[in-house]
Order: sequence, then structure tokens, then C-alpha cells
Amino acid sequence: MKELVNSLKGDKVIWAFVALLALFSFMPVFSASSNLAYMRHGSGNAFTYLLKHAAQVLVGFFILYKVHKVPYHYFRTISKILLPVVWILLIYTLLKGTIIEGANASRWIQIPFIGITFQTSTLASIVLYVFVARYLSKKRETPITFQNSLWELWTPVFITLIFILPANFSTAALIFSMVLMLVFIGKYPLKYIGIIVGAGIIGLTFFILVAKAFPDAFPNRVDTWIARIDNFTSDKPDEDDYQIEKAKIAIASGGVYGLGPGKSVQKNFLPQSSSDFIYAIIVEEYGMFGGLCVLGLYLLLLFRFVVAAHKANSLFGKLVVVGLGFPIIFQAMTNMAVAVELLPVTGQTLPLISSGGSSIWMTCIALGIILSVTKKEEEIAEEQAEKQKREDALQKLIDKQLQEDEAAELEDFSIVDKANPMSAVLNK
Repeated sequence: MKELVNSLKGDKVIWAFVALLALFSFMPVFSASSNLAYMRHGSGNAFTYLLKHAAQVLVGFFILYKVHKVPYHYFRTISKILLPVVWILLIYTLLKGTIIEGANASRWIQIPFIGITFQTSTLASIVLYVFVARYLSKKRETPITFQNSLWELWTPVFITLIFILPANFSTAALIFSMVLMLVFIGKYPLKYIGIIVGAGIIGLTFFILVAKAFPDAFPNRVDTWIARIDNFTSDKPDEDDYQIEKAKIAIASGGVYGLGPGKSVQKNFLPQSSSDFIYAIIVEEYGMFGGLCVLGLYLLLLFRFVVAAHKANSLFGKLVVVGLGFPIIFQAMTNMAVAVELLPVTGQTLPLISSGGSSIWMTCIALGIILSVTKKEEEIAEEQAEKQKREDALQKLIDKQLQEDEAAELEDFSIVDKANPMSAVLNK
């Protein structure tokens, strides 16, 4: 075990927070999955789901370990190569989505021969964030013009968002927000950001008008997320979303200390209790105290991302940490805000806690790249420490040699004085 811990490179605090969140996830996932077990098998035995979640977490940490071993500057080129591949996957997802648990599954594709579903938009977001960081770091030394950035930066961004938007508005909005944050931190001109935001609003409005005018033209989830926004902004109580009502009941039932592990009642009525609404189950079982502890872990992880970005010695490394780390925290905050009805239902999972293989694995890929950046800083620090150690050792050898030379000279003078008594008399 000690050897395994020693083999982990990078920021040990990030490793610790990630491990804590993953370990904690077993308790609410095991509890919330009993509803799925009862509906599917009639037994209520969620042990199979617990083993499945354990396997997904182990695979995720294996991916995390392997990715963090790769030098992070390799991802600069990888992002450029993978972006067209991601577009093909997104198009395939829109055209060949399958049904998952009765929902429109245009967000997922099924990996052949394995049977595992995979959400392509999560991979697209990681590739896009690294691509944007690559562009901003490359243009650091030369002035950015709107015309060049429109073609080199924003065209790939908008192509990616167009392929995600019809099926997954919340993810498209999250990606666009994080890209804007990233370019702002990367000192992209504010006047250009304003133009892009305006263009984005106009494009979204046009898309909504077309979807309203031709509902059959977009057979995916356009009507669903438009209805969710309408319901959220409506004041009529009978239009409140069923899932939100059950989530609020769960949170209210939890009180300060909760009902206790495994004693949730609303898990039997709340759809997606082990994924999208797992935070409501956490608060119901562990109370406000448990909910605040989970929130605190994400905030501490955010603080550590800020520290890691500050320590990175290259602009690309700083932007990669910000571009991959902040969306994880923002997604967690979005999931919690949905549970307490601060936001409309979005379908965003709670990173590292919600069940779901592809979401866990994509989060682990992002964390692996971040740890690769911190590993580089650690390696530089080790090299500097080793260099200083060698210099100190060399200085000690020099000092020792000088002392020996001085001692030898004194000894030679002593021998000369003894061999020539007249020198002693003359010296007197």
C-alpha cells in the first residue's frame, strides 16, 4: 500500500479529496439503488448495483492513474487531433441515440461488443477545454485579432455546441459558460467576449424559435428542456416538476442530522435518485450537516485547483487546470442547486458521487490531466532540490579539501622549522 501511495505523483491533497468523494459515494449510491433493484427485480437487493458502482470507480481510478502519468503538454496536440473525432461522435450520437430507461438517449451511444453506454458530450467538453487553453497559450506572444480568433477559436467552439445543444441544453450552456470564463482568464479582449456573448444569445434565440415553429424538425429533447425552463419560471404550483417536489421533501425530511444511512424514504419515489438527484438523498439521510460537508469538500477541491493553477509554471498548464477543474466544481454546484430548486432540472450528475460509468470516467480523465500538470511542478521542485543537494555536497567536498590543504601546509611549515633551527632563531 505504501508503494502504491508513493507511486502517485502530483498534488497529494487533490488525490485525497478525490478519494474521499469516491469513498463516500458508496453509501448514498447503495441506499438510493434499492429503488432500482425493487422496480427491476422485485427484491430491493441493491448489492449488484453496489458492485457495479465499485467496478466503475475502480476503472475510473485506473484511468486517472494512467492519465496522470502522461506529460500534460502532450494533450496540447491530442486536443487538436481529437476535436474532429469528437464531432463525428456527436453527430453519430444525435442520429443513433438509443433508449435508456425510457428516456430519450440522444446523449449516449453504446460501445460495440461491450454494451456500455457513453455520453459523448462529456468527452467533447474535455477536448474543447484543452483546445481553448492551447489556443490562448499559443497566442500569448502575438496580438489577438477578432477575425483570426473567430476562425481558429470560436468556429470549433460553436460547431461543438451546435452538435450538443439539441439533445443536451444544460451541458451546452455549461460548456459555453466555462469557455467564456477560460478566455476571460486567458486575457482574451473583453470587447470580443461581448460580441461572442451577443452572437450566442442571438443564435440560441433563433434555435428556440425554429424549434417552436417546427417541433418535428428536432425529435430529440428540445421540447423537454424548453418545458423545464417554462415550468421553472412559472408561478403556478400545479406546474412544479415532480422530481423537484420529491427532492424538496427529501431535503426537508433530513433536518439537521438526517434520518440515518439507508433510511431515505423519498428514494422510493424520486426518479434518478442515484444519479441526478443523489444530493437530495444525501441530505435526507445525513442531514444539513452531511450536505454541508459534501459542499465543503467540493469548495476545498476548488481552492486546491486555484493553488495548482497558481503554481503551474506555464500558461498552458494554468489554463488547463482552470479549464478542467472549474467545470467539475460548477457541475457539482449546478446539481446541488437543482435539488433545492435554485435552477431548473438539468440532468447534471454530482461528480465522483453519482452512479454512472461514463460520467465518473470522464471526470477521472479531467482530474488525471490536472494531476499531470501538478506532477510536472513536483518534478521541477524535485529536480531543483536534487540540484541543490548536489551543489551542497560539492561545496562540502571543496571545503573539506581546502581544510586538508591548509592542514598539509601547516604541517610542512612545522617540518621545515624543525629541520632548520636557524630559521627559528631568525624568526625570534
